[in-house]
Amino acid sequence: MPVITLPDGSQRHYDHAVSPMDVALDIGPGLAKACIAGRVNGELVDACDLIENDAQLSIITAKDEEGLEIIRHSCAHLLGHAIKQLWPHTKMAIGPVIDNGFYYDVDLDRTLTQEDVEALEKRMHELAEKNYDVIKKKVSWHEARETFANRGESYKVSILDENIAHDDKPGLYFHEEYVDMCRGPHVPNMRFCHHFKLMKTAGAYWRGDSNNKMLQRIYGTAWADKKALNAYLQRLEEAAKRDHRKIGKQLDLYHMQEEAPGMVFWHNDGWTIFRELEVFVRSKLKEYQYQEVKGPFMMDRVLWEKTGHWDNYKDAMFTTSSENREYCIKPMNCPGHVQFSTRG
Repeated sequence: MPVITLPDGSQRHYDHAVSPMDVALDIGPGLAKACIAGRVNGELVDACDLIENDAQLSIITAKDEEGLEIIRHSCAHLLGHAIKQLWPHTKMAIGPVIDNGFYYDVDLDRTLTQEDVEALEKRMHELAEKNYDVIKKKVSWHEARETFANRGESYKVSILDENIAHDDKPGLYFHEEYVDMCRGPHVPNMRFCHHFKLMKTAGAYWRGDSNNKMLQRIYGTAWADKKALNAYLQRLEEAAKRDHRKIGKQLDLYHMQEEAPGMVFWHNDGWTIFRELEVFVRSKLKEYQYQEVKGPFMMDRVLWEKTGHWDNYKDAMFTTSSENREYCIKPMNCPGHVQFSTRG
């Protein structure tokens, strides 16, 4: 029977398998209420997962970085729950955690408007405020496939067919009538998912392949409490005021044209600022005894093959050919700078 060792070194002995939630409740009702998940022998698990052998256990709460990520991931499932209620024929693709939030790619037979996004966020809040329990169920590969096939979720079926071994036991997470598939962990109850906002929509190809169907990606942000959410939204608002694209236009500093993608037409005031910044940077380089060098902007493809950049980034590199040689504009400085040290 398991002996559970806590972060402070104390141990708790049990004569039966226990979950992180069981241990949290054993410690105290306050910790049980705050428990989002557990870390068992270094691995994140759901609050309901059973521990059958001796283990090191940490209780994960919203104060932990992992707890916040779990909240965000569960908000992606909440988005799925809401969108299936509003537009039942939507097909769900993937909904991962990203910096400061989450997104979900969906196949929907309408283009989402701002009004649609607002209605979707409203429904998410209505569902979250019900504080329903999230139920986890480990099932066989065949049961998972049958579950999503019966629901017409072709993207989930594709994930099972192409990415999950037949002897694996996928985790299904039930949000009332809605079900999603994930490795987890997720929050045990939606009371943890009250502080979120949908931010924007964009297009995204299924599996990032332009040969596949274009899906709609819905971005959101989520936080552990209202104060953190408001602080984040305030930071975004302040950053928008300092957006160089907005300021550049307002102050007539520069413009860009379709004929020169990624390149700048500097106006007089903008170029004056640019040169003054160069003077400032050079003064700091001199102050801290750095040496300034200048290498070519374009080098033979052979160099980029040697450095490994070609294999990893060729699709994003700009190339041109001349006299039977292929050249690439440098995507970064370091490969060129290395040449100063390796010259004979």
